[in-house]
Amino acid sequence: MRIGELCQATGVGIETIRYYEKEGLIPAPARTDNGYRNYGSAHLERLSFIRHCRALDMPLAEIKRMLGFVAHPDADCGDINRLIDEQLARVRVRLKSMRALEKQLSQLRAHCGAGHTAAECGILHELVAAAQGEACACHTKAP
Repeated sequence: MRIGELCQATGVGIETIRYYEKEGLIPAPARTDNGYRNYGSAHLERLSFIRHCRALDMPLAEIKRMLGFVAHPDADCGDINRLIDEQLARVRVRLKSMRALEKQLSQLRAHCGAGHTAAECGILHELVAAAQGEACACHTKAP
C-alpha cells in the first residue's frame, strides 16, 4: 500500500510516518519501480502498535525500547513492567499538576460573575495584579 493508504488505515499523518521511518521506529519500505514507497501489513501492524503506545502518552524513546521487546519475544518482561511503571509515575505527576491547575483556575474564575465590563472583571484584575508582582487569587505570593 502507498503512504496515503497507510495514513488512512492508521490515522497517522504522512509526515509522522516519514519521521518514524527516519527515526527507525518503522523499517524503510520497499520501493516500487516508479520510486513510490510500498508499505505492507507489517508496517501497518507496527504503526498501529506505535500509535497505541502514543495514545498512552509514551515517549518515542520508550516506544523504541518496547519495539525491541516485540522483536525479541524471549526477553524477560521485567523491563517492560519498569517502563510502564515509569510511565504511570509520569502520568500521576501530571495528574497532580492538572488538579492544582484546575484549583487555580477555579479560584480565578470565582472572582468574576457575568454582566461586567472588562474594566470591572475580577479575573483581569487578578491577572494584572499577578503581572505586577502582587499576590493573586490563584497564586499566593511567597514570603
